[in-house]
Amino acid sequence: MIGRGGVSKELGEGLKCQAQQMFHWWHRVRDGSLARSSFRSYMTPVRREVERLLEAGSCGEENKTAGMCRDILKRRQALWTFVHLEGVEPTNNHGERAIRSGVLWRQISFGSHSARGSRFVETMLSVVTTLKQQHRNVLDYLTVACQATLCDEPAPSLLPHRQTPPSG
Repeated sequence: MIGRGGVSKELGEGLKCQAQQMFHWWHRVRDGSLARSSFRSYMTPVRREVERLLEAGSCGEENKTAGMCRDILKRRQALWTFVHLEGVEPTNNHGERAIRSGVLWRQISFGSHSARGSRFVETMLSVVTTLKQQHRNVLDYLTVACQATLCDEPAPSLLPHRQTPPSG
């Protein structure tokens, strides 16, 4: 919005100011120097101002900015989930990291040219991401999966390995 100039720039700068304030308090919540209850209280005027700015922007003359403001306002409740639910971050960084390898693959390979190829890539990226999240070796898993296929056996599970409790 800021890059569009004019009223969009003013709106974008107002939203940026509110985001900076929110992140200042969020970092304090994360490092333990601000209680979550205080954070919730501090966020009330921030939420009010962000929504006021978005409402104003949704009626503006710049179509892209107005459309973006309307889209954000449609998700108004979800926008503030992190304020009320512990464990929810105000950013999508975790999600972005999870799909980054797929995005990079698409950029350097120009994608797939068939439905079957797309399905293969989709499956492989899902397998690789799942194994990395579980700190499992991707090559070991794929080797066992290929051997199982050659021996007409079921593929190994992608479910996390469970430790069996000691009996006693």
